[in-house]
Amino acid sequence: MKKFTIYIGNTPLSTHHKEVKGSFVEIEKEKFYTISNSHKMPDFFMNIVSNADHWMFISSNGALTAGRKNRDNALFPYYTVDKIHDYKGKTGNKTLCLVNKNDKTCLWEPFTDQSAQLYDIERNISKSIYGNKIVFEEVNLTLQLSYRYGWYNSEKFGWIKKSGITNLDHSPVQIEMVDGIRNILPGNVAYAFQNEFSNLLDAYKKNELLPDQNLGLFMLSSVPVDRAEPSESLTATSVWSYGNWPKVKHLLSDHQLETFRTGGEIVSETDVRAARGAFYVNAQCVLLPHETQTWYLVAEVNQDAAAIADLALFLKTNPSIANALEKDIALGTERLIQIVAKADGLQTGNEELGYARHFSNTLFNVMRGGVFIKNYTIDLKDFIQHVYQCNTEVYRQFESRLNALPPEISHDQLLQWAVATLDEDLLRICYEYLPLTFSRRHGDPSRPWNQFSIETKDDDGSCKLSYEGNWRDIFQNWEALSLSFPDYIESIISKFVNASTADGYNPYRITRQGIDWEVPDPNDPWAYIGYWGDHQIIYLQKFLEQSEAFHPGKLDRLLTEEIFVYANVPYRIKPF
Repeated sequence: MKKFTIYIGNTPLSTHHKEVKGSFVEIEKEKFYTISNSHKMPDFFMNIVSNADHWMFISSNGALTAGRKNRDNALFPYYTVDKIHDYKGKTGNKTLCLVNKNDKTCLWEPFTDQSAQLYDIERNISKSIYGNKIVFEEVNLTLQLSYRYGWYNSEKFGWIKKSGITNLDHSPVQIEMVDGIRNILPGNVAYAFQNEFSNLLDAYKKNELLPDQNLGLFMLSSVPVDRAEPSESLTATSVWSYGNWPKVKHLLSDHQLETFRTGGEIVSETDVRAARGAFYVNAQCVLLPHETQTWYLVAEVNQDAAAIADLALFLKTNPSIANALEKDIALGTERLIQIVAKADGLQTGNEELGYARHFSNTLFNVMRGGVFIKNYTIDLKDFIQHVYQCNTEVYRQFESRLNALPPEISHDQLLQWAVATLDEDLLRICYEYLPLTFSRRHGDPSRPWNQFSIETKDDDGSCKLSYEGNWRDIFQNWEALSLSFPDYIESIISKFVNASTADGYNPYRITRQGIDWEVPDPNDPWAYIGYWGDHQIIYLQKFLEQSEAFHPGKLDRLLTEEIFVYANVPYRIKPF
């Protein structure tokens, strides 16, 4: 029970009791799980995914890191989870509103500590059951306004922040706002440089605006080097806005936020140097009762001159920008559902939490281990590349016979063809072939020692068949995946035993290209040669059990085949 009232100046400190609740809701005809009054919980961490190579790790307080493919292609700085939590209000969304109400102008900054202290507010977080969208909402019961923003991804456009403000009152309200994102990284910035030389990097930042297209470009004035030589940075991060505003200004930095807070006039920024990147829209509107104003900010990393020119042309000539954004967001969701469906991740029933949880479990399983996107159909071109990567001598010996195969062949037909060649090396290579995609290492800001890379597309835009993962993680995921694709069980067994050493050790990491062993370092307790076999043998046991269940007797036949090997690693057993 509150003993007495606390004041901030002449304003009583807001201490309304709010109960945390969870429930399913529908947002724009899609099911989300919502935590009401999430600000009353300790900060927690979330992973927002996509059907493509987007990645986002975000705190429940709104601070985040995000980008494409890996941490060297970041839109916001990639830090460890504790630092991301600490960057609340410093990285990601930032919104300021001047609200004219009852002959007063009120300053409202959603999602800040000051907002919660001065107003009666509710905060809600909603995450799509498909895991690729997240929406933050603050309801200001004092001002009778609701501000909502969500993060969405688009394979074509990048990361999209969709925002909206709603008048909950029965009378019109006039609002002027500054809304956008802050701490934007320029193009051509690798993780290591940002992490170690972030202050120096700020001095090289250059933020420019193409006003006709509402397009901001965030670049380096040059690549920081310690040599007397020219070093141009030829890529930029692009951020642009779209909304139904009669008049709009743009800011490229935080420099004028305090001017706005104190009621001063701000001016558009077109060229800002040596400052952290930000992109804000400044606009005014009058909201009728229960009316909502919606707008978009769209960000993409590593854009070269040609990509920027194409984007500027699109913004200048496309009459239906919002429709194009929404259409590609929906297409990405549809493709993500198709990926999860491949691994039997779709179910339905009268328990919403159950089938949503099953989808999420399956999604994260295929994100680690990958998925057989073409089921049991083998793409000959990719298989030939696999043979070449594994053994160039075998490739040269069978090159003409490989090229005589049809462009697509079933997994079973390929194994039968390999058996007929009577070549044990070729048969071993065939068994080890796993045409997986969508896989990446179990890396995120809570596991910074695991460096992930989301390899979903080849240079020509076609689907890239690739996988990588820590030994323990990937075989755990393959155990579940093999229930959906039992004809690959023996191939997974082959991959397991052929990557183990004679004394029973397993590598730390396994990829399509082969195995990766740690380099021992007596001064680093995290560096060791691999996993010991007795700790990992349970995974092999599960695959052996599955093989016997789905293909009785096949293991007995494989035991007589000389198609299994030990891993050749740069270590030798020390004699007694």
